[in-house]
Order: sequence, then structure tokens, then C-alpha cells
Amino acid sequence: MSVTGAIGMAAAVRSGTASAVQLCTAALDRADALGSERSGFTRLLRRRALARAVAVDKLVEAGLDPGPLAGVPFGVADLFDVAGEITTAGSRTRRSAAFASRDAKAVALLESAGAVLVGTQNMDELGYGFVTMNAEYGTSRNPHDPARVAGGAAGGSAVAVAAGVVPISLAFDTNGSLRVPAGLCGVIGLKPTYGDLPREGVYPFVESLDVVGVLGRDLEDLALVRTILREGAPERAQVPRGEIAFGRLMSWFDDNIAEEMRGPLDAFWSRLGRIGFELPHSEIARAAASVIIAAEGASLHRPALEADPMQFEPPVRDRLLAGLLLPSDDYLAAQRFRSWIQSRLRRQFELADVLFTPAAPGYAPLIDDPVMTFEGRTIPARSHLGIYTQPISLMGLPALVLPMAGDFAMPLGIQLISAAGNEPLLFRAARQLIDKGLCAVPAPPA
Repeated sequence: MSVTGAIGMAAAVRSGTASAVQLCTAALDRADALGSERSGFTRLLRRRALARAVAVDKLVEAGLDPGPLAGVPFGVADLFDVAGEITTAGSRTRRSAAFASRDAKAVALLESAGAVLVGTQNMDELGYGFVTMNAEYGTSRNPHDPARVAGGAAGGSAVAVAAGVVPISLAFDTNGSLRVPAGLCGVIGLKPTYGDLPREGVYPFVESLDVVGVLGRDLEDLALVRTILREGAPERAQVPRGEIAFGRLMSWFDDNIAEEMRGPLDAFWSRLGRIGFELPHSEIARAAASVIIAAEGASLHRPALEADPMQFEPPVRDRLLAGLLLPSDDYLAAQRFRSWIQSRLRRQFELADVLFTPAAPGYAPLIDDPVMTFEGRTIPARSHLGIYTQPISLMGLPALVLPMAGDFAMPLGIQLISAAGNEPLLFRAARQLIDKGLCAVPAPPA
């Protein structure tokens, strides 16, 4: 059974034209057939998933409604707690961690809405990277070209959706962890406003930046998942009526764009009216985000670093050790700058409803040579693919990544940004771009 949208799947289960067991089995079998590197999954929960699917089907047979996600298979990045499993966070330092006593709240909420968790998905170690090349759990390969990276840190979650294994994945975003792989793998990714979705039972990395987000192929699926995870909380902003005004962030966000992105991005901008905005000191925003991540990440993992630093992958270990050496004044300065630039960006939303930038500089880098060009130099993609997502993370703003429509060799992603708490506007803007033919999710590779 081929994967369709989550809403369509649930409707088929509730009507009896499909069963939750069929959908669950199809997802598990496709993941098995693809293997871990191409499916994005590091661990399949076959027994748990099938038991859950049977329970959903029994509700339908009894004339009851299992919920808006009835029978929909989904996966989660491996830093969401799953009852009875070890939450690895992609790190061998956690191989001996205690088994989770309960599911993360986001997982429990989706299953209470009828969804079926089928497995956990690959990520960069501890969420510290942009490529999902994990020494312990393998490399997640881009479904549109297995020789290329998926992006990261939640690359496995994007791969699972892009490859057609599941229609939705729960993931995380600290500095672009969800948005970068969404852009490189050609799926839709929502990074909500900081604090919008529940983080209980999600292994932390940077408390002041971490958010729970969702990846999918269908815009309405993501909106539904967000509604379920918010448990009926009222929206914090009113969506303006009429035509949405789009503005392009320039300066930092217009530098280091790869050749394959430049033409499509300018054409996209032309279709939206060519309104551009400057956000001075965006490069400092990126640096401030990096300082906060290094300092908070190093503080969280200090006991493991002191016990046995060689357990960590070398790139992660080196960055964490550097974080331990950061002066406290640098961290405080980064937080002060964060407040300042948040106020500066708020002024831009008086002139445009939605701002946009590239999600990543261009096509996904090659696995055998994971580098990119930055200011005329060749640098590691692992630590730099998030150059356009990091400043937005610092500001705590919601962002939605969409694939641009076009006949490209690889997916190219656009990042839409709104004022804090205005996710409904992002969804309306995204629907407008899809309806105009400017954005489209490519079909899963055969």
C-alpha cells in the first residue's frame, strides 16, 4: 500500500477501506526493504506498532472513532522517549542509559489521536551537526541521491518522510536540525515558536533554543499534528486577511548562495514582488547562536566529557570541549545580543507579513566529500549548513520550510518566517505558494 497523506490515511481507516494493520505493516516492510541508511530508521518497533494498530482497528470495528490520525504510522527522532527503550540521542555515550519509563508527551498525544509509532530515526550525535553522518548508527542517505547527505541533525526523520516510509515524523530543531534536512530532502518542515509544542520526555541539548517540530509531505497534515500537540491552546496571533506580503531577507541571507540556488531563488522572489529587507548584524546572530549552543551543550554533557571524552565522535567532542572553555562573559553577551536583534526583527513584520530565506545554500553535499563554499573557502558542511537557519533560531521565531517547485537535480528549500506565535499565518502563506505553483513536494523516489 503506497503512502498517502496522514489525513487521507486516517479517513480510509475510519471508513474501513484500509486498516491500521495494513498501513503499519506497509511502513515497517518498506523500512526493512530500504535498510536503515535509506529509510532513516535506526530502530523499528514492530511488536509495539502492530499491537497498537490492532487496537485501532478494533475501535473502528466497534463503531468508535480512534481519532483524527487513526492508524497513521509515524516515526520520531531518537531523542524522544519511547517507553521500554533507551533514548540514545544518537550517541554511544547513552548506550547504558536507563530505559524510558513512559513515552514523550508528544508521542503520547499523537497515539491518543490514533497514530501508530513504528520506530525511531537517525540523527547527528546529540543533535550537534547538519549532516546525519553518525559513527555509531550510520549515515542517513538523501532519498533523491543516496550519494548525498540528508542534512541534519534530524536527517533520519526527513529521510523517512521523503522516502515514503511514513507520512509524518516528529523531530527537533535547535539551530536548523529539522529545517536543513527538510530543505535538502524535499519535504515540509515546521519549526514552531520557542515553547509552542511540548518538550516533556525529549532529551535536551540547548534548553534555551530546543523546540519540537514536525516533518511531512502534506501541509494540512503538519497543521493537524500541531493542533493535536497544542491540546486546544488558543492561538497567540490573528492571521491578516487579504493578500500576504512577502519580504526577502538580504545581506547575510543573500551571501554564500550556491550557483544552483541563485537562479531559482531570484525567480521565486520576482513572482512575489521583489520586496527586500536588510537585517543588520545577522552574522553576529549566527555567531551568538553558536556560542549559546556550545556553552549550554558543553554544560549538559560535562559529566560524560569528564568521565570519558573518547566516547564522543571527534567532531562533537572537539566542539563540546571548546564550549567548556568559553568565558561566561561571552555567553552573557550572546544572550544580550539575542534580545536586541529580536526587537530589530519585530520591526520588519510591520512592513511584511512573512519573510523568507533559503533553507540551505544549495544542493545537499556529497557524503564522500561533505563540504560547502563559504566566503570563498571550502569548509565542513557538518557545522555550517545551517547558516540561514541559525539566526532565526536565536530569535525564537517560527519557520516553515517548503521545497521550491521546478525541475531541479536535487531539492531546493525555502524558509518562511513569521512573527512569534503566528504559525497559522505561515500555513496560510505556504498554502498560497503551493496553490500558485511556486512550491511543491517531489514524489518519493521509486
